[in-house]
Amino acid sequence: MDVKKIKDEHVTLQEYTYQLGNVDKGYTNRTLYINLSENKIKTKEVTQQMKEKFIGGKGFGLWYLWNAVTPQTKWNDPENEIVIAGGPICGITQYPGSGKSLICTISPLTGIPIDSNVGGYFGPLLKFSGWDALEIQGKADKDVIIVIDGNNGTVKIEEAPLEAIDGHVIGEQLTEMYADSEEDKRNVAVVTAGTAAEHTLVGLLNFTFYDVRRKVARLKQAGRGGIGTVFRNKKIKALVVKYQGVKGNLNNPVDQGTINQTGIKLHKEICKLDDKQNGMRKIGTANIIEVMDEYDLLPTHNFKFGMHKDTHKISSKVFIEKYITQGMADGCWYGCSMACAKAADKFELKTGPYKGHLVTVDGPEYENAAGLGSNCGIFDPHVVLELNFYCDTYAVDTISFGTITAFIMDCYENGIINKEITGGLELKFGNSDAALELLHQMSRGEGFGKVAGQGVHRMKKLFVEKYGADESFLNDIGMEQKGLEYSQYLSKESLAQQGGYALTNKGPQHDEAWLIFMDMVNNQIPTFDDKAEALHYFPMFRTWFGLYGMCKLPWNDIVPESNAHANEPAKIPEHVQNYVDICNAVTGKSIDKDQLIRESERVYNFQKVFNIRMGKGLRVHDRAPYRSIGPVTVEEYESRQDRYDSQLKEILGYEVDGKTTQEKVKVLRKYREEQFEKLQDTVYARRGWTKEGIPKIEHLKEIGMDLPEVLEVLEKVGETK
Repeated sequence: MDVKKIKDEHVTLQEYTYQLGNVDKGYTNRTLYINLSENKIKTKEVTQQMKEKFIGGKGFGLWYLWNAVTPQTKWNDPENEIVIAGGPICGITQYPGSGKSLICTISPLTGIPIDSNVGGYFGPLLKFSGWDALEIQGKADKDVIIVIDGNNGTVKIEEAPLEAIDGHVIGEQLTEMYADSEEDKRNVAVVTAGTAAEHTLVGLLNFTFYDVRRKVARLKQAGRGGIGTVFRNKKIKALVVKYQGVKGNLNNPVDQGTINQTGIKLHKEICKLDDKQNGMRKIGTANIIEVMDEYDLLPTHNFKFGMHKDTHKISSKVFIEKYITQGMADGCWYGCSMACAKAADKFELKTGPYKGHLVTVDGPEYENAAGLGSNCGIFDPHVVLELNFYCDTYAVDTISFGTITAFIMDCYENGIINKEITGGLELKFGNSDAALELLHQMSRGEGFGKVAGQGVHRMKKLFVEKYGADESFLNDIGMEQKGLEYSQYLSKESLAQQGGYALTNKGPQHDEAWLIFMDMVNNQIPTFDDKAEALHYFPMFRTWFGLYGMCKLPWNDIVPESNAHANEPAKIPEHVQNYVDICNAVTGKSIDKDQLIRESERVYNFQKVFNIRMGKGLRVHDRAPYRSIGPVTVEEYESRQDRYDSQLKEILGYEVDGKTTQEKVKVLRKYREEQFEKLQDTVYARRGWTKEGIPKIEHLKEIGMDLPEVLEVLEKVGETK
C-alpha cells in the first residue's frame, strides 16, 4: 500500500509542542515523558543529582524505572516503563562507537530490570531533538506510533492502524513516510518490534539507520530480555524521530580539540591495524567463529561441546567470500571507522512469508552464527543468515532463540519431548527445517513455537509438570539464569567466565565480563583474588559505556601497537585514557581512570539493590546451571576424557583407573561446584557485598550511593552495617 494512504489513516491522539534548545556539555537537561494510558506528554527536568549519580544512558533508565514501579510491578502492568537514553557522549561524530543508546524495562523473562544497548541513529537524533531520555509508561487502547520532530519541536501520539508489524517492512514504511526526500531519509530513525514480540517473551526492538549506499533502512537490535514484548504489550507499533542538521559539535563540548585529536588517533589505529588484528571492517564480530572453535569455546549442541568438525562451513571466511558485502562504510553512526555493522545484500529467502524476497540481512554477528548455527548443530551458512533475518524482522532475540532451540533439541534427543508434543517438528540437532518452522510459529503465535517463546526457564517447569522430566537434569542443561538465556560462549574451562555470566545483575550476558581469554588462554588471572579483581573491574568498566552512550568494541577489538608493553594490557590502558579524555572534553569534568570506575560502581550497585527490591538479587539467584561449569553427562565427559582425567589426577590426586565415567563425573562436579562457591565469596567481598550478595551500607556510603530509598530496601532485607 502507498505510504501516503497509510498515513492518511493516522488519527492524532495528542500533540505536544516544545521549545527547541541546545545541548550543553553533552546534556539537554530535560527528558520526554509519555503516558499512553492517558495520552499525556510532558517535559521532565534532568536534575544535577541525576547527572552526578546516574550520568545518563543506563543510569537514567534505571532511575526513571525505579521511580515508576513498585516491588509488585509485573512486566505487563501499565506502570512498567520503557526508557531509552543515550548519554553525554552519545552523538559525537569524531570517536568511533559514539552512537549507542540504552533501553531499560522490567523484563518479561526475569521480572527484574533489563538493560540492552543498541546502535542506529535513534539515540543521537533523540538527543539533538532536545531530549536526554524518552520515558514511556501506560498502555494504548489501539496501535500507536510516537513521532518526535526535533526541528519543528513537536511530539505526537498517533493511531496507526495500517502499518506492518515486522521490523524490516515498517522500518521502510515509516522512513519513507516521514522523510521529505531520498536525501532526508538519513535524518529519520525508527524503533519497531515485530510479530513474534506479540506472542513470545523474547521480543526485541529494532533501531533503524538509513544506509544511503544500499538505499535501505537497516536494523540494529536491542535484543535481550524481552523489551520488544513490553513494547507491543503497550500497543506501540513504532517510535519515530526526525532531526535534520547533524554535525560534529552539537554536544557543545567544553574542549572540541581534544575530542578531535583523540578520534584521529583511534581512526589511524583502526586503519593500520584492523586487518592484522580482528578484521572488524570485513566481517564484524563474526571474526571469532573459528577462533572460538580452535580453543574449544564455541557452544555446540546446547553447550555440550566447544568445537565441531563442520565449523569451517560457517567460518568467517565463508561469510566474507560468499555473503557479506565488502567495501561498504558499515558504521551504524556517523564517524565510526570500525564499520562492523556488516550486511548480506540481495539475500534470497527460502522459507516463510517473505519467501523469494531479496533482502538485506544485518549480520551475522558472532552470537548469531554461534547460537543459530553451532549450538543448534546447524552448519549451513544460508540457514544461519535466514534465521538471523527472521529473528530480526519478527523481533526475536537471536541469542535467546539459539539457546532456547538448542535446549529443546537436547530435550528431544533425550526423549523428554517427542514429535507428538512438538506438533510434528523433529527438533533434533542439525534439523534446520524444524528450527526455521519453530521461528515462523513464534511469529504466528502457533504450535510449539508458542511454547518455545516462553523461554528456557518456563519450559523447564512445563516439561517437569506436564511430561514428567527429571527436574535436576533440566536445571543442569537448561542454559538460563535469573530467567535469561545464556549468550554464546562455552565457560566450562574458565572459572572467571562462569562468574562473568552468573554474577551479573541482569542475567548471563557477556557484556558485563568477557574473561575467557584472560583466564583460560593467557592465564592472566590465576588466583581467586585475581579473578575477583577482574570480576570487579571489567563489569564496572563495561557499565561505563552504557552510561555515556558508547560502544565497547573500539576499546578492545582494536589494540594499540604499544599495548603489549603496558602495565595492564588486558585493560588496554591507552584506550581507557582516551575515554577519560573524551569524557572530560565533552562534560567539563576532571575524572581520572579510577573515578571512571567509581561512576559505574554507583549505578551497578543501584541496579543490584533494584533487583533485591523486585525480589531477586541474592546469592540463591546467582546459581548457575551446571553445564556452564562442567560436564553433566557421560557423553560430555568422554568427549574430553583426557583433559578431565588429568585434572582429577593432578589437582585432586584422584586415581581414575578402574573408575566408571559416572564416578568421575560426580567427583569432578563436587570440586568444580566448590570452586564456584569460593569464587562467589571472593567476588562478593571485592564488590563490597555480604555473603548473600547484598551491598553493604558502609560500601554504598563510600561510593556515594547511599540514597534514602536505596538504604530503605537494604534495611528491609536485614543488611547489617
